[in-house]
Amino acid sequence: MQPSAGPAHPHTRARPAHWISTAALLGAVIGAGALVQPADASPDTSSRASEAPAGLAPDPSTAPYPLDCAGAPVVVVSRASGDLDQDGRPETVAVVHCPAEAGTPPTGVYVLAAGAAPGSPPRVVATLVDPAEERGIIGFGLQGRTIRATVLGYSSDTTPRCCPDQKRAYTWQWRSGRYYATPGALANSV
Repeated sequence: MQPSAGPAHPHTRARPAHWISTAALLGAVIGAGALVQPADASPDTSSRASEAPAGLAPDPSTAPYPLDCAGAPVVVVSRASGDLDQDGRPETVAVVHCPAEAGTPPTGVYVLAAGAAPGSPPRVVATLVDPAEERGIIGFGLQGRTIRATVLGYSSDTTPRCCPDQKRAYTWQWRSGRYYATPGALANSV
């Protein structure tokens, strides 16, 4: 649909208050979604069994990520640790993004392993969601050795980046030397 050639309508212009209220609303929805479980949900003991002791797993706050945050530190939104590839050493999966005053910053999901030498920072060994894809992440966690998250996206380039309008559940598992993604059904209207 092309814009009309007539005068601009006041309700079609985005103002700072719109972006701030949208960001606050989106934050509230994401926060509420993290607290809600299905009625038939039972406690997950499988992820606890595979979680590594905190002192042994790579610390995501010290890892160098392939993100350009214009000198600002990367924000670690979520993390989970476990021996995902069954090599006897824990990995950490981190959900990260650059800081943003308002809006929805693109999010990355990375798998970290211990540094190459003792005392060196963790290294990124896999990118599960690339921030260049302009996606958001909710419902992130581990279940056993399976990484789970809901990935938020946009149906077109004209969809405002504050307001993802699509979502899809994903799982990632280590098989044959790499992480394989299994997408669920695409759901519109987040």
